[in-house]
Amino acid sequence: MPSDSSAHTARAAGGYLDLLRNGEFAGLYAGFTLTAAANALSGFALGTLVDQRTHSPFLTAVSMYGATFASVLGALTLMSVADGSRPRRTIVTLQSVSLAGVAAQAVPGLPLAARFALLLVMGFFQSLGTGARMGLLAEVVPGSAYAPARSLMNITSGGMAILGYAAGASLLRYLSPQGLFAVAAVLTGLALAAVATTVREHSIRLTHRPGLRQTWSANAALLAHSGQRALLLNLWVPNGLVVGCEALLISYDPGHAGTLLAAGSAGMLLGDLTVGRLLDADRRRRCAFALRLLLAAPYLVFALHPPVLVLTASVFAASAGFAATLPLQERLLELTPEPVRGQVQGVESAGRMTWQGLGAAIAGGAAQYLAPGTTIAAVAALSVAVTVLSRPLVVRARTVGVGRAGA
Repeated sequence: MPSDSSAHTARAAGGYLDLLRNGEFAGLYAGFTLTAAANALSGFALGTLVDQRTHSPFLTAVSMYGATFASVLGALTLMSVADGSRPRRTIVTLQSVSLAGVAAQAVPGLPLAARFALLLVMGFFQSLGTGARMGLLAEVVPGSAYAPARSLMNITSGGMAILGYAAGASLLRYLSPQGLFAVAAVLTGLALAAVATTVREHSIRLTHRPGLRQTWSANAALLAHSGQRALLLNLWVPNGLVVGCEALLISYDPGHAGTLLAAGSAGMLLGDLTVGRLLDADRRRRCAFALRLLLAAPYLVFALHPPVLVLTASVFAASAGFAATLPLQERLLELTPEPVRGQVQGVESAGRMTWQGLGAAIAGGAAQYLAPGTTIAAVAALSVAVTVLSRPLVVRARTVGVGRAGA
């Protein structure tokens, strides 16, 4: 357990302004911010387009989060490039691929099949980019500042989602969904420029050549570790099921979906700000279980079809529970050998994103037969059940590896 003095040092070292004075982190952060905004705009544009053309809750949900399905392919095949390749070159290359993919979505008249194919391709490369970015983050900032840096990125992700959904809803009054994709392409290009001009090259961390064999070897070691398995389970499944609830908001109430999605992003921002900036590591770990319950429980009210104001408050409160990922990510980093940190963090992110896609598919598929409100409540109840039943595994993870208090 960290001492008061070490916790104070971590907080002092981890001030957000101090982080942004680091030129490399500032560039990495700017690229992340612009990419998050572009992703929010793209997801809203594609979800709206698919809903207009198909009126299918399943296809609408999958279109918003379908890219996450391909993340698992990156985790299973080439994720070792996150540690074995020059990280700056890797990030710039993958950001260029993202730019090409978003620009292609802006082409008018593109068939839906082609749009879904683009989603899968983009998901694959985005998962590799996330691994490279998170691996580089662990080198760019000191260890004591890692949690605040992740917290700032999580807060920004929520903030950009708020702006993206709100801007998307407003711009749709003047632009087509293809026009929103064009705006997203501009933001993606600016993200590419930010990273290319500020981030310097770093050394290769792996001593083995990256590739399929190296990826499988590191993944096997990761999944053989009982503490890491428990952490991954709780980082992936409850989170993904709640994203499935979010994926049905357009189908539940198309007229207020932008408001509900923005409220969710605002709640995520507040949760990450509170947990990442105001709590020390020990307090973060002690509140992690309660946060995982908060993540899903408010969605149960959708079964009662309350007024929009109540729904907005519920989504806002629930999304604050996404901050539970921060103490779990900290613990996972503690259990990870330095040479494969990028790959392990990439696998964690890819698995979380894949479960978001699975959650969207599960919720969307169920909504083909049940009312969207009933489905949202049922999926939220399943998330609560997974959190409660898996708690003993997380408790045991506290004593695995280094014997410090866990989440």
